[in-house]
Amino acid sequence: MTGAFSFGAFSAPGLFGRGQTGHIRWSVSLIRQLSLVTFPVFSSSASSTVSSSASETDRHLPEWDLSIFYAGPDDPQIAKDIEVLRADVGDFSTRYRGQIGPLARDDAGGEALAEALRALEGLEDRMGRLASYAGLLFATSSMVAAHAKFYGDIQAVLTELGSDLIFFSLELNALSDQEIEALSGASEGFRHYRPWIEDQRLHKTHDLSDELERFGQDKSLSGRSAWVRLFDEHMGRLRFDLDGESRSLEEVLDKLSDPDRGLRERAVRSLVSRFKQEQPLFAHITNTLSKDLQTERKWRGYEDVATARHIANRVEAPVVDALARSVMAAHPKLSHRYYALKAKWLGLPHLEVWDRNAPLPKEDASLISWDRAREIVLGAYGDFTPELASIAAPFFERGWINAAPREGKAGGAFSHPTVPSANPFILINYMGRARDVMTLAHELGHGVHQVLAAGQGALMADTPLTLAETASVFGEMLTFKRLLAETKDKAQRKAMLAQKVEDMLNTSVRQIAFYTFERRLHEAREKGELSATEIGEIWMSVQGDSLGPAVKFCEGYETFWCYIPHFIHSPFYVYAYAFGDCLVNSLYAVYEQSPDGFQDRYFEMLKAGGSKRHKELLAPFGLDASDPAFWAKGLGVIDAMIDELETLS
Repeated sequence: MTGAFSFGAFSAPGLFGRGQTGHIRWSVSLIRQLSLVTFPVFSSSASSTVSSSASETDRHLPEWDLSIFYAGPDDPQIAKDIEVLRADVGDFSTRYRGQIGPLARDDAGGEALAEALRALEGLEDRMGRLASYAGLLFATSSMVAAHAKFYGDIQAVLTELGSDLIFFSLELNALSDQEIEALSGASEGFRHYRPWIEDQRLHKTHDLSDELERFGQDKSLSGRSAWVRLFDEHMGRLRFDLDGESRSLEEVLDKLSDPDRGLRERAVRSLVSRFKQEQPLFAHITNTLSKDLQTERKWRGYEDVATARHIANRVEAPVVDALARSVMAAHPKLSHRYYALKAKWLGLPHLEVWDRNAPLPKEDASLISWDRAREIVLGAYGDFTPELASIAAPFFERGWINAAPREGKAGGAFSHPTVPSANPFILINYMGRARDVMTLAHELGHGVHQVLAAGQGALMADTPLTLAETASVFGEMLTFKRLLAETKDKAQRKAMLAQKVEDMLNTSVRQIAFYTFERRLHEAREKGELSATEIGEIWMSVQGDSLGPAVKFCEGYETFWCYIPHFIHSPFYVYAYAFGDCLVNSLYAVYEQSPDGFQDRYFEMLKAGGSKRHKELLAPFGLDASDPAFWAKGLGVIDAMIDELETLS
């Protein structure tokens, strides 16, 4: 997820920066919520069913140790840090506001601006510690009133401080390209920050005046951010009636992979019943945020509804268009073919919505203990290189993972990088399923990436989303390949391959379908407010195309758009998943074909963080995402797996 400050299920677009993309970019985390239908957020997962599942695997799942930040939300050090930050931000503003141009034209201006950038980086790290602590606390206990208040208060403080820093990138962007080149040539310190400066200059033609930027910043908490928070908190309170019991969203979604077909159907109907009741609110939130996006596009002069996201991701629109076209062209040989196969395996004429993620016959449904999950993932990482496992091990040893389902805890999973002076923190809801092990492998990949990229410093550690999924999906692939190699039983091998294909379809085909839905929704919203029915029609228009004729949709499935947090938190975020999945498929093929020296190149790519663009990072592997054949190669990996499944069938 991207935004000026966002991570996992916590998002506050607009904080510390301008617009949807965040002009002064603060640490951005990466979500991976491997739910069976989509990506729930803030769903409570600690009622009886989930707790009992967890207790069967482990009674002592790890939780975070956040003491690296503060002793608690009432720690007096928090108030002291805020007071000092206010003074330091004020001093920074007084010293540099209106001075960037004159400094750039001074003989020693390069070193003076390098000093300013180092000071800004220090401020970001300190502000990021506050933001990270408040957000992580809220993610584990959103229903605790004191924590929700603390979260809101910290948002307000950081919005105020961020408003006083907006001038800096605006004034940098006012410099000419020739002046930037001259400063880089004259000062090694300035040259070090050139990647971050170039990221800011992507916004140059879309900048507003300092007064308007500050006004937008100050209004963010009562504008877009308020609607996002309303969505999050309302989603956290939702309960669903399933078999006479009140269940959380995540619990009901979990039932969609249950062997009992009747239970799966009842779970879907429970979701439909509740979503129909909630549609007016979710439609209003969606319309409001879409109008906000439209207003921003008008004022900033964005060419397309997704331009802001492409800028934030540092990727060219034609590259994303090529990805989307390649995925949609591959529907018949990927998703359409696979779901037709699955219907045959299940002995059904077609799949209903509740069958799409059903386990296969003879699939091993036994629960996996936390210790075993750790052994599997670290073993797979160690097979690639012992260094990878050694970087991952501290997550288990130092309280960097929160795995226990709890009331009020965020649903799904994420890895939040926090700031370079601290460490990443991983959140998952571990229930002992094989999919949970893969989620752990995925989030741990993010965590390792974030540890390695931290060396770039607070301004450049943040990896663009188009590359941020690289280490996570690669970690999944390492884990999957190891488990597959250990599996000799033909039926189990088939089930494992099928599960991997389903995950890859959810990550590529489904996410591009979501991206297509968003495009159509925001384009339609420009003509006027949309009813819940109209939004549902747009949703259904892409579902059949993406899933194919083997999947039938029950009445009410048109409501399933309403709870996907990515649409609310970060418009057009979802294509980053497909980008990352196809990229890793191609990257892993390079590894299998030419393993010598691959590990060193791989680590160098992760260490680069946000200091390089996708072309620079992929070049050492002979890959180019701007080449249409690149996407065909990545999708070909899924195609080959389905070929093998047909053979096994």
